Amino acid sequence: MPIKNRFAEMQAEITAWRRHLHENPELLFDTHETAAFVAQKLKEFGVDEVVTGIGRTGVVGVIRGRRNDSGRVIGLRADMDALPIEEATGLPHASKVPGKMHACGHDGHTAMLLGAAKYLAETRNFDGTAVVIFQPAEEGGGGGKEMVDDGLMERFGIDEVYGMHNMPGFPVGQFAIRPGPFFASADEFEIKVEGKGGHAAMPHTTVDTTLAASHIVVALQSIVSRNLDPLKQLVVSVTSFRTDTGAHNVIPQKAILRGTVRTLDPEVRDMAEKRLKEVCERTAEAFGAVARVAYTRGYPVMANAEEQTEFAAAVAEKVTGACGPAPQIMGGEDFAFMLEARPGAYILVGNGDTAMVHHPKYDFNDEAIPAGCSWWAEVVESRMPVS
Repeated sequence: MPIKNRFAEMQAEITAWRRHLHENPELLFDTHETAAFVAQKLKEFGVDEVVTGIGRTGVVGVIRGRRNDSGRVIGLRADMDALPIEEATGLPHASKVPGKMHACGHDGHTAMLLGAAKYLAETRNFDGTAVVIFQPAEEGGGGGKEMVDDGLMERFGIDEVYGMHNMPGFPVGQFAIRPGPFFASADEFEIKVEGKGGHAAMPHTTVDTTLAASHIVVALQSIVSRNLDPLKQLVVSVTSFRTDTGAHNVIPQKAILRGTVRTLDPEVRDMAEKRLKEVCERTAEAFGAVARVAYTRGYPVMANAEEQTEFAAAVAEKVTGACGPAPQIMGGEDFAFMLEARPGAYILVGNGDTAMVHHPKYDFNDEAIPAGCSWWAEVVESRMPVS
């Protein structure tokens, strides 16, 4: 089946929703206006149940099919939150909120799932129940975990769950997916290095934290180069280096390093955490300083289930005629928590030749809307067909 004609007809309407959301971005769990917009639309569509406040500000809509002999329940998830970035697109629908923008396309994801919900509520050409899930706080807040912990899967009886993300650089509307580990775990660390401050002209009377911390930054790179199987993936990045003084003639008493660890393998994750602490503590000790490491585990590895991935790819081929293999991605994605709770799959849809996500000149490509909406609707109709 090609892209559904209904979504071609609805494209202008869905685009208008998307651009409204783009102009009014909200961060993390502070998605009150976005959630209200979503809930209002779902009610207008005639969705059977609209529930707000799941996972703080999440919204869930329940759409019952023409029949329910199968008893199956399929969840479809979109994320709603934006990023703390100053937009630089200059577009007519650019963000109206200083310092906030939809730089990852969640406005597009939300609009496409709303379009699919409207179609499914109109046609109900399936045997079972579709649950549309609008999640806050994907960008570092763990909104997916909050919704799961709030009983999302049990309350709505969800059997399987599917998600989608746009991908700049892929042809517009074309799909790509892979089974197994897909997006990396995303952990954070903070390293506090303490020595003995003093006058920069008398370094011999100090324990130089800047020197010790600099060696820690370099030594941490040995975790990937010397502790990891070269056939596996790991990223250890120090992204912030700050001392407690800005004076040119003062050796600081303290330095703070922050960064992230990404991997696609739980065992590698354990190794990286252990080695990071050892390297920091012992390197600091070699310079007479002390390092204290705070390591915080964030999103787990997001892994697609084999059967559901095969099905999702087949649906994509129905929609656009092709579905390519996706690369593994070292970015994090908190849909991982939903895939830990239920089998399912996450697919990429092409955004064309645009700026990369998280860039101030990024914008979701509205030409991808018909393909994205069709895929979500076809997931429901193909997985729960009316015999």
